[in-house]
Amino acid sequence: MAISVAAVFVCYHFEIYFNVDLTLLSIAIIFPLVFTIRGSFRRREKALEHLSQYRSAMKTLSYFITTSNLKAEEEITLKLLIQNIEDKTLGHLKSDESNITHLDAEIDKVYGFILEKRETIPKGLKDKLFKYLCDLHEAVDNLNGIHVHRTPVSLKAYCKVFIYIFPLIYAPTIIFNIGLTYNHFAVYFVVILTEFILISLYNIQDDLEYPFDDKGLDDIKLDHFKVLR
Repeated sequence: MAISVAAVFVCYHFEIYFNVDLTLLSIAIIFPLVFTIRGSFRRREKALEHLSQYRSAMKTLSYFITTSNLKAEEEITLKLLIQNIEDKTLGHLKSDESNITHLDAEIDKVYGFILEKRETIPKGLKDKLFKYLCDLHEAVDNLNGIHVHRTPVSLKAYCKVFIYIFPLIYAPTIIFNIGLTYNHFAVYFVVILTEFILISLYNIQDDLEYPFDDKGLDDIKLDHFKVLR
């Protein structure tokens, strides 16, 4: 906004104006901006799918534990392992950490528990537990991929640079088209409004870029994907 006001003021003060075809400049900003917004929205929708898969695997594991022939203390131990996986997975998505070694270690504890009790756990139950552990690994890896790999940084930087440059070209072009004698406040309003729209779209994209941090209005509510909600 400050750049927009300064650009209009300087143009009027030094009588700087020229005619530039804004179509190419609009394409240079709007096309990549819309592309990044659509990309961020698709990533958010994919994240919802993988979170549903994650909760489904976790919930099914809990069902199998409850209906198994394990001893009471063994059942409690396994439920605690499942709870640790949930706490660390959702905590990881809310953080800036990209390494999921600790999550793999928590899931491996369930695998180790099953191997330790392989004599008492029926083969059919073990096979089902391994299947849903596989689904859980896949869901966690997909979620981490969305968490770590975002919209290309170079494309976002390109959009941001052109958004900041835009009022420096737009202001003198508007003045050239309507004349120096036209209402100055109207020119200020048009330039500021245009820049406000562009930077707002960029900020919306930036919020969609981080769907797990619970800072934007459209962020995913991770608490809705807990086993017990």
